[in-house]
Amino acid sequence: MKILITGANGQLGNCMRNAVERASHNAQRTTHDEYIFTDVAELDITNADAVAKIVKDNDVKVIVNCAAYTNVDKAESDAEFAEILNAKAVRNLADAMKANDGTLIHVSTDYVFGGSQGNTPRTESEPTNPTGVYGLTKLHGEQQIEESGVKALIFRTAWLYSEYGKNFVKTMLNLTSTKPQLKVVFDQVGTPTYAQDLADAIFSIIENRQMDGNEGIYHYSNEGVCSWYDFTKSIAEIAGNNECDIQPCHSDEFPSPVTRPSYSVLDKTKIKDTFGISVPYWTDSLKKCIQNINNHA
Repeated sequence: MKILITGANGQLGNCMRNAVERASHNAQRTTHDEYIFTDVAELDITNADAVAKIVKDNDVKVIVNCAAYTNVDKAESDAEFAEILNAKAVRNLADAMKANDGTLIHVSTDYVFGGSQGNTPRTESEPTNPTGVYGLTKLHGEQQIEESGVKALIFRTAWLYSEYGKNFVKTMLNLTSTKPQLKVVFDQVGTPTYAQDLADAIFSIIENRQMDGNEGIYHYSNEGVCSWYDFTKSIAEIAGNNECDIQPCHSDEFPSPVTRPSYSVLDKTKIKDTFGISVPYWTDSLKKCIQNINNHA
């Protein structure tokens, strides 16, 4: 079976490469799937004809869409392109998979829920209410998939980080090692997600042929709950950056064009029950990521 990965040079795309590479050294592996890794240089997913051609030419049966417009603040002033990449391009992928009787695996976000909705972990069936362009365009992407009629699995995630690209963990590793003091918001709560854990879950579902009959929306983040302040304190502690005085502050001290979710914990019951997936605790995964960053420094 041939599987197409879009956004292959991003955080999740690189982690999918890792999962595939590890599996290639497994002598007990029974599947012999071929993964085709593409980023914008190899495939412009906003071009419907290009998407249809690569799917047809390679008889692609699964697309894992790791591509997205993810700059939450910038999306407010770049709404047109965010809509193209997060919704219209997703429809291109969905239509191509529908035409080839394949499955689309798509990554969405906690931002589809928008602002404050209490402090109970979000389930997949809760009503959506995005408060910014990013969340709205990602919701539109989900809706495009549904309207297309394609077989699809949508994974909503949150607070994604990894060894790759720009993300909160790498930023805070730098700041806590160079700044004497740092203020970090404590009134926004969620769960960090190590992109490698999400990639491993997606790879496992493909490898074990669990897609058919399990189509739908699923939530995936690491286990546990913390604020951005708690997250930063853990990053600094694990890295040994003990000289930085990290202080909690309110989110209104850092004005943003977007109202970010104040409580954004995702309920993972459905994905664990459906696929038998074990979800790591967030600090355990954070330690692994920082260790990997240090090993490659």
